[in-house]
Amino acid sequence: MAGVPGFITDLGWWALVPFLFCVVFLRTQATYWLGRWARTGAARLAKSPSEKFLARASRRLDGPMMARGEAILDRWGYVAIPLSFLTLGFQTVINATAGYVKMRWGLYTLVMLPGCALWTATYTIVGASIVHLWRRSPALAIGCVLAVLLVAWASTRVARIVRQRRSVDSAARIPQ
Repeated sequence: MAGVPGFITDLGWWALVPFLFCVVFLRTQATYWLGRWARTGAARLAKSPSEKFLARASRRLDGPMMARGEAILDRWGYVAIPLSFLTLGFQTVINATAGYVKMRWGLYTLVMLPGCALWTATYTIVGASIVHLWRRSPALAIGCVLAVLLVAWASTRVARIVRQRRSVDSAARIPQ
């Protein structure tokens, strides 16, 4: 099948599932430790020659997405971590935030494992469906993927517009 690496299509379910689980486990742990490093190591290394890079990284981690991640962790607690694996993009923010707020590593890893299992199941099922659809009709597979991306983009855009309008409305209600 063109476009899909041979080692992926040649793997059976018995090998694909543990492979994907290891990928998400390692990626998530790396994200956690980068968040943790940003909290402690970046402050110590800020005097180094790579100060510009560290300053940029520090500003990014102190931005609105990290504040939102902290608010979600405060509100939902440990449940937010495995549930974040069902999102696109926000999973990284939540896992980096867990490291940034110095959540205990053992506890973090324990609550992260169900999320890894969710991610693995989702990507295995969705990936197998796309490969199956691709084998039947590449045009239909591309169309389905594009339709999903369009819906995701539109949903994100609508949510952003609603958030902006709410903030404008709440700002207008504050007496001057």
